[in-house]
Amino acid sequence: MHKTSHSGRHNCLINYDVKMRIAIIGLGFVGLSLASVLAARGIKIVGIDMDKNKCKKISQGIAPFFEKDLEKTLKNGLKKQLEISNDISLVNDCDFIFVTVGTPQKSDGSIELSMIKKVINDIGENLKKNQKNPIIFIKSTVIPGTMQNTILPILENRSGKKAGRDFGLISNPEFLQESSAIKDTKLPHVVVLGGYETKYMKKAKNFFSKLHPKVQIIITNHQTAEMIKYANNSFLATKISFINQLSNICQKVPGANIDDIAKTIGLDPRIGKLFLNAGPGYGGSCLPKDMKALINFAEKIGVRPTFLNEVEKTNQNQCINIISLIERKIGNVNKKRITVLGTSFKPETDDVRDSISIKLIKKLVEKGARITIHDPKAIENTRKIFLKKIEYKKSIIDSLAKSQCAIIMTQWKEYSKITNSTIRKMNRKIIIDSRRVLVEKDIDADYQAIGIGNNK
Repeated sequence: MHKTSHSGRHNCLINYDVKMRIAIIGLGFVGLSLASVLAARGIKIVGIDMDKNKCKKISQGIAPFFEKDLEKTLKNGLKKQLEISNDISLVNDCDFIFVTVGTPQKSDGSIELSMIKKVINDIGENLKKNQKNPIIFIKSTVIPGTMQNTILPILENRSGKKAGRDFGLISNPEFLQESSAIKDTKLPHVVVLGGYETKYMKKAKNFFSKLHPKVQIIITNHQTAEMIKYANNSFLATKISFINQLSNICQKVPGANIDDIAKTIGLDPRIGKLFLNAGPGYGGSCLPKDMKALINFAEKIGVRPTFLNEVEKTNQNQCINIISLIERKIGNVNKKRITVLGTSFKPETDDVRDSISIKLIKKLVEKGARITIHDPKAIENTRKIFLKKIEYKKSIIDSLAKSQCAIIMTQWKEYSKITNSTIRKMNRKIIIDSRRVLVEKDIDADYQAIGIGNNK
């Protein structure tokens, strides 16, 4: 049984132990957000990453990726208590060690543990010298059983010490959303602590109670904590695939409007309004990877995840549906000039990992289409994938010039401001709007909003 804890009210200024020092290993999306927020609150933080160039940039207050409010928070942290280094031996002087390295996806959908194993090996070696009996928090997303079967044995074997006696080991999954990582780090919807109820768990609970006075803390075992992260993301993916399946139905029903349907069912407290925004499918660094990892894990332990397989299949079909719509509108796409507006998987980020837009472009390029793209933040990350195979434009008007079809893929605010003047340079004014950002506008074009039944 898990336990829940509600901490009492505290003043905004929290008095942390002035001698307390925290290491955060892995300065990617999760680690850098956490390091910046904690340092900005006056906690002594050492952020560690093996990439020297990345460390140099971060030390100068330059975030290696775009995330709303991150650079401002990072600079604030650097002025206070944030130190950046590529030297993992600095964990020797730390009370808490947060591991936030990536667990990328293998070709079969399973997670790659090489990075986290290396870090855990290094921590284990350094534990021999650490006199503080630290707590090691694993924030990296790992399948159930990884803590017990992989991480714990490595730490104990390398250090010669015993978990629960000489050091603490706690699963602490994160639930950050890209584009709101700083906000989510400051005020998470929940804190999950997985492990045994030792003095270390008590210390961890006390820390998070002070850090997040109004946030519920769930205390459970390692396997459940690991599973919570996958359950969380697979459910969000399910909501997206569900609303997209309804969107496909609406498109075949004259006058049907998926946005009105989503808004109405979202008012039901049993359903909730979040993640009911129909579109081209879910992408990003978490949902696709975690869905595939959970499916792979389930199959390995003898469970047929038929429902999860259908959720993923529905998501993959969204891209195919858009291509079919393009071909119905302009015929064979070979040598046709097509504009894709938005390549990041969501607005307010430059992340193109598992972006449906990137998958769409790849398929169109394979079919011989001449692609031009625009994105307010993700052009450089897109260029790293396609190089000179496609064209890149800094303005929406230029990206649409001589185009025979435009597809709006990402819900950037800039695209909701498109007018007849914006599209005047298009050779054929055909617009496919997967986000319905122009549905209220009087656009003089062959306009198809995905999820809106066409009366024609």
